Amino acid sequence: MAQSHVLREVIGAYAYVVLWMAVSSSVILFNKWLLAFSGFPYPIALTAWHMLFCSTVGILCVKGLKVVKSHNMSGHDYLRRVMPIGVLYAASLWLSNSAYLYLSVSFIQMSKSLMPGLVYFSGIALGTERFSRATTANMALIAFGVAVCAYGEVNLPLKGVAQQLTALLFEAARLTLVQLLINSKGLQMNPLQSLYYISPACLLCLTPPLVLLELRSMMRDADLNLNPAVLLANALSAFALNLAVFLLIGKTSALTMNIAGVIKDWLLIFCSYYLFKAPVTALNMLGYAFCCAGVAVYNYMKLKMIQAKAALSTGKDAEKGGGGLSQAAPQLTADARSPTASTPAPAQAAPADYTSFRSKEDIMEEIRRLQLALISHDSSRPPDTKDN
Repeated sequence: MAQSHVLREVIGAYAYVVLWMAVSSSVILFNKWLLAFSGFPYPIALTAWHMLFCSTVGILCVKGLKVVKSHNMSGHDYLRRVMPIGVLYAASLWLSNSAYLYLSVSFIQMSKSLMPGLVYFSGIALGTERFSRATTANMALIAFGVAVCAYGEVNLPLKGVAQQLTALLFEAARLTLVQLLINSKGLQMNPLQSLYYISPACLLCLTPPLVLLELRSMMRDADLNLNPAVLLANALSAFALNLAVFLLIGKTSALTMNIAGVIKDWLLIFCSYYLFKAPVTALNMLGYAFCCAGVAVYNYMKLKMIQAKAALSTGKDAEKGGGGLSQAAPQLTADARSPTASTPAPAQAAPADYTSFRSKEDIMEEIRRLQLALISHDSSRPPDTKDN
């Protein structure tokens, strides 16, 4: 019975992974087709439509059906905590969708390998990360891989590259602000709550550029293919991706999600090649191999660091509850701060940096935040901050 239960759990977990990979890939390919090939080349309008749809669903789930609870956030807190995230997220989605007009899906996926490095440097700038030579060298490896991808790209308009890189910068800043303004304040938001709070902020931020830059052109465009059924299906697919993420979180490890993300990116590269005839060169493949290696090493380092902190916190709790059993509490030496260290040292050797320990709940939230970071790079995906 126990073995069959474990088998069912494993099959269920990997079914969620396959579901997420399929839905995420479908959303990306759908957006590319809609913007670049269907006769609807208006990325701001498409993003605003997604946010309008997500806002409606969020309000219906929170206020109407009461599927999830509201945080009863005050207007002042909303402006101070949610609106900055909404501004950055709206800019990120706008520019990343605009890049589909100029760049291939394969290159866009390759460029997203820069996200860990951008989040890392954004965290250093805003005080949520510490500088590490090993991590910086790893980020340089990823950047080198993306540069090789760009050099091997057959068609690489600078406007599209600028839009994609700027979108990644905005997204990195958004993820860091989520940690500072939402997570650090103890506000836990699952994806449905995030729809309710962040989608309206995004829609509000997208309205001025929509009116100033695209609305007049859309009204004058005689060739505009505005198919309500297609737009509804596109919005539903984006919402389905949000639900897939909701189901996935907590069912798999961050390492499994990292591997699944790499497999998904490779599948998208080949799907883009066959569906949109986007050329893929040997240099592209070589550069992306560098990117995959760098991202894998980075996530391994992060996981080892989180595991070390979790073990440290568990040992400290055991020491408190066990009446001075200090030998059961593994402490990190100064050298053990590197992600590869695992040998415990005596309690008195603990450095000053670790005199204040985070709770197990905080460490588990960091593990889940790493999981979200691995899956949050799909453009036009409804916004999420943190799972319950």
